[in-house]
Amino acid sequence: MPHLLSLAAGVLPEFPPDVIVSAAAQAGYRASGIWCDTGTWTDATTRAVAAQLREGALLPLDIEVIWIRAGREASDAARRLIGIGGELGARNVLIVSANPDMLETQLQFAQLCELAQAAGMRAMLELLMIAEVRTLAQARAIVETVAHPNGGILVDALHLQRCGATPADVFALPRAWLPYAQLCDGPAVLAPAAGTGVPTTNDYLVDAIDGRSSAGEGGLPLGALLRALPAAVPLSLEVRSRHYRETYPDPVARARAVREATERFLAMAESH
Repeated sequence: MPHLLSLAAGVLPEFPPDVIVSAAAQAGYRASGIWCDTGTWTDATTRAVAAQLREGALLPLDIEVIWIRAGREASDAARRLIGIGGELGARNVLIVSANPDMLETQLQFAQLCELAQAAGMRAMLELLMIAEVRTLAQARAIVETVAHPNGGILVDALHLQRCGATPADVFALPRAWLPYAQLCDGPAVLAPAAGTGVPTTNDYLVDAIDGRSSAGEGGLPLGALLRALPAAVPLSLEVRSRHYRETYPDPVARARAVREATERFLAMAESH
């Protein structure tokens, strides 16, 4: 059974949400991600995105992003984003933490699991080296402690590699925690810009938003990762890439190039 491929919103960061969804449909995807900035999102935005989802017959795989910040209560912005995701029929909501207090992060994540469940979505905690939940071990500890059936971990191929975790660590996770994953490629080892041998937060940031490539174009162990994930898991193609932005300024052309490169890789991986 083939993977459902979704266009991650980050592939087209300079375009509004409805254009991203429209590009996904025109580029041959069956699903799309939704970028929601609650500071600028209006009812008109909801209508425009909903119209593009209907017109393209697309599954809204996820909506992003909620940042857990200081305090024990989920923010009004987080609650609004979940409400928007529920209205659009999104399957998952992406959550990251900017709160170094792990108890507060756990308390908020538990609330977000409840809110997302009521809205018909899974609450997906993502680990990344530019946030406070940096490692797979940290994410696992939070999801295990919260122990909410609606909670899960979003595995991103690049962030998994950067935190030092392996596909074997992903295989050890409960299957129910992995309703989808983010696929991309990139350098196997991050070379620090300063040449110090130790990547800085800025190095990780640039790597995440500029340094990615499509599957098969870098050095990440993607074949092993795919074998570690649930069979035929939906894949969000999270190719945030300066190269792709500069090479394909047209949103449809960029989305199509990412899909086609990924499909070539998947065909090759499945034949081995």
